[in-house]
Amino acid sequence: MNDSTPTAPVRSRARRVLASIVLAIAAITVAVMVLTWPGTRPGESAPGQSLDTVAGEVIKVEQVECQVPDARGCNRATARIEDGPDAGETGTFIIGDSSQDVQVDVGDRVRLVKSQVDEATLGGIEIEPYSFSDYERRSPLWILAAIFVVIVLVSGRWHGLRALVGLALSVGVIILYIVPGLLAGEHSILIAMTGAFAVLLLTVPLAHGWGPVTIAATLGTATSLLLTLGLAMLFTELAKLTGFASEEAAYLSATANEVSIRGLLLAGIVIAALGVLDDVTVTQSSTVLALRHANPSLGFGQLFRRAMRVGRDHITATVNTLVLAYAGASLPALLVFAVADVDVSTALNGEAVAGQIVATLVGSIGLIAAVPVTTALATVLALGTNPTDIDPHAGHTHGH
Repeated sequence: MNDSTPTAPVRSRARRVLASIVLAIAAITVAVMVLTWPGTRPGESAPGQSLDTVAGEVIKVEQVECQVPDARGCNRATARIEDGPDAGETGTFIIGDSSQDVQVDVGDRVRLVKSQVDEATLGGIEIEPYSFSDYERRSPLWILAAIFVVIVLVSGRWHGLRALVGLALSVGVIILYIVPGLLAGEHSILIAMTGAFAVLLLTVPLAHGWGPVTIAATLGTATSLLLTLGLAMLFTELAKLTGFASEEAAYLSATANEVSIRGLLLAGIVIAALGVLDDVTVTQSSTVLALRHANPSLGFGQLFRRAMRVGRDHITATVNTLVLAYAGASLPALLVFAVADVDVSTALNGEAVAGQIVATLVGSIGLIAAVPVTTALATVLALGTNPTDIDPHAGHTHGH
């Protein structure tokens, strides 16, 4: 081989060391999750703040006179209550008296809030027994989810099933650990990083088995996540980002005093970066193994350089995806600035946009760093693997 390639014992030792590091990361992640597991579910520490709603189907809509000055197009809707203590009965609510720009038609399914006082009046005006809260959207969401599952299973078959299980585990970590942990308000950055590592360690081995792909992708992603977090912490401090650019942050600050809004901002950057990083690192690792399988004579330098050609194309496409995703999240703020006739430099200085810029750039830097790191790790592992044991279609090696 014309490249300096490590000898077989050295390659085997490197693989054992890298595998041991992954196992150590897994053990530390489990230990931290046990020590920081939230003791209460979201909302248990703040009784009385939840707003109970009931489902209803609109069966009648009639135009009525608006009771609020300057309001127009008011309607009284009658709905059949579908759950709760009044299930089977009917109730009325008014649409148009508030600032909500909503309309309901017969057949619409809605969520309603029942008045705490029966037959109440205010200033001689009778208050309706219910008020509109939102539309009932769970049925179309379940239908869309079912379509998604079917398409994944038909397209991916066994791999699709494993991907769905990984997705369920990821959602479980977010709902059961990250969200209540952030609500508890303590160690928010540690919670976010530990949760991100847990998602990584659950999903990648499940999808790709235990082999070079999993080892290289896990270590490459972990390294890039730490870099992303470090840059995010540094530049949110330098840019004086508080995290209060959204209405949700203001609401959490008012209703859940323990939540660290800045910690929530950093956690969002880390979790968002993970969603892109694991895709890039797995693809890069699989590319190295496929090249090794196709041409076993390649040395370290040749294998690394050829894989990096693919990696550079992936960087270009994925960074563009990141920028567009964050730009889409910033569109409402940009429109507000446009309506107010604010110049570009001032708009970019606003926290709503500046926060997205920081998230985009630190995420992109982490992504770019992940490619050479993962490629180098995968190359070392691939050279320590018998080319005949590599399945280029599965993206991982057979265990021997």
